[in-house]
Amino acid sequence: MTDFKYKFQMYRHLQKNIPNIYAEARKVADEIGIPQDLRGKFGLTGAISGCHGIPHREVREAMEEASTRVIPNKILDEEVREIVKDVYGDEYDGVGVNTCEAALWVSFDILATPPLSGRGDNYRARYIIPYEKHLHHHGGYGRPFPGKYKDVFADRGNTAGELGFYGKRQNNLDTIIVPLEGAKYDCHGIKYHPVVQLTNVDPEASIKKIANIAEKNAVMLTAFTSLGYDTPGYGYKIKAEDGSPLLQKLIGSLAKEYNVPYIVDNAWGIPFIGTDLRKTNAEVMLYSMDKAAGAPTVGLIIGKEESLIPIRRALGVHGDRWGTGTSHGKAAYVTVDPGKEGLVGLIAALKVLRDKPEKIKKPVDELYQIVKEEFSQINPKLRNEFEISISYNSGAVEINYEKSWDEGGLQIPIFSIEDMYSGTNIFQTGMDQMGVIATIAYDGNIFVSPGLGTTDNDGNLIEERARWAIKAMVRLIEITCKYAGIL
Repeated sequence: MTDFKYKFQMYRHLQKNIPNIYAEARKVADEIGIPQDLRGKFGLTGAISGCHGIPHREVREAMEEASTRVIPNKILDEEVREIVKDVYGDEYDGVGVNTCEAALWVSFDILATPPLSGRGDNYRARYIIPYEKHLHHHGGYGRPFPGKYKDVFADRGNTAGELGFYGKRQNNLDTIIVPLEGAKYDCHGIKYHPVVQLTNVDPEASIKKIANIAEKNAVMLTAFTSLGYDTPGYGYKIKAEDGSPLLQKLIGSLAKEYNVPYIVDNAWGIPFIGTDLRKTNAEVMLYSMDKAAGAPTVGLIIGKEESLIPIRRALGVHGDRWGTGTSHGKAAYVTVDPGKEGLVGLIAALKVLRDKPEKIKKPVDELYQIVKEEFSQINPKLRNEFEISISYNSGAVEINYEKSWDEGGLQIPIFSIEDMYSGTNIFQTGMDQMGVIATIAYDGNIFVSPGLGTTDNDGNLIEERARWAIKAMVRLIEITCKYAGIL
C-alpha cells in the first residue's frame, strides 16, 4: 500500500499508473466473461449525448409507419399539446424542439434576457442558479457572477473559448452562482478542480441564502433555474410532503414571489413519471427525450401556458399573424425545429409514458437489485461507502460515495467533470477498456440506467448484460482503489 500525504499526490500517482490500471481492467473483462463480440456495444446508460439508447418499440414502429405518410407538422404539434394537457391539465402546454440544449437556449432567451427592440439602452438581467452538478448546462447562458466563477466553464466541453460554452451566453444576461448550505466543493481529480458534493444539502438553509441574494439583486432578477433531478447525489435527498424535492419546491415558491420564471433543466428526466412541475412551481421544465424517455433525439419543453406562448411564437408554431390556431413556420428559433420524424417519435414516447409507466419502472427496479447485489460483493473495506438510490425521474440508479471522505484521510478517488472532458476520469475510460460504454461518473457520483444494449426489443432488462456491466464497474473501482493506496 502506498501512503500519500496530500490528495494531489494520490491523483498524480493514479495518472502515472493509468496504463497499469487499463491492463488490469482488460484482464478483468476476460475474467467476468464479457463476450468479445459484445464489447463496445453495450453500456451502463443510454442517457449520454455521445451514445444514445434505443427508442421504445412503439416509437420505432410509429416512426416507420409515419415515414411513408404526408403529415403536416402543425398537426403533430397539436398532438404533443393534447398529450401534455391530458396529464398536467389545461393550464399547461408542451412543444417539441430538436434537443434539450436547444430547449434551454430558447427558454433563457425568451424568458430571462432583456428586450432588444424599441428605444433606450438595454438593462442587464440576472438569473440565480444553485452551485450544483452540470452547472455548464443551465448555468452557461449568462456571465458568471461573482467574478471568482468567471473561469468555471473554461475547460468544459470539447471546445474552449467563444466557440465553446462561453459562446452560449445570452445578451446582457448574468448568472448568479450560489453555493448550497451543507454542500462541499473540495478539490479532487487528476485534472484537479472543485467537485460538487451535494448529499448533505440543507434545503431550508439554502433557500434562505438564495432569498438573501435574490433580494440584493432584485432590480436585475429575471429568472431562477436548477436541475429537475430527485436523488441525494444531486442535492435533492430531502423531499416535501407531496414527494417533490424540497429545494426545488422552495426555489419555485421564491420565483413566484418575485414574479419571474423558474426554468428547470430535467434533461435526464422523464415526463409524467418523474419530477412533477406542478408540485415545484416550475414555469417550464425541459427534457432530452432520447436520454431516459425512449424517444429518438428530440427535446421537449413543458410549462405553463403563459410562458409557452412566447416560446411557441419564437419557434414559429403558435399561429399565424393574421389569426390561426396554430402554424409551423418561420421564426427566430426555426433552427431548432425537430422535424416530422422527431415529432412522431416524441408523440409515441409520450403515449408510452402516459399509458405504460411500468415499461420504464420495471427494468429500473431490476437494475437496482443488480446494483445492490453486486456492490454487496465489493471489497469489505469499501462496502459501506456507497449510498445507492433509485430514480424513476431519470429511469436510473444512483451510486454515490461522497461519504467515504467524511472521516478524513484519502478515500475512494473522486474524479472531476474536467477529468471527463480531458480523458482522465478512470471510472469512465477504464470501463471503455473493458468493452463497456461508460456512464456519468464524476463528483463522487455514478449514474447507471438500462437501455444501452442491456434491454431487449421490448425494453425488458437483459439481466446477464446488465450484471456484466455492473460487475465491471465494481472491479474497476477496486483496481483504482488499489493504485490509490486504499486497498
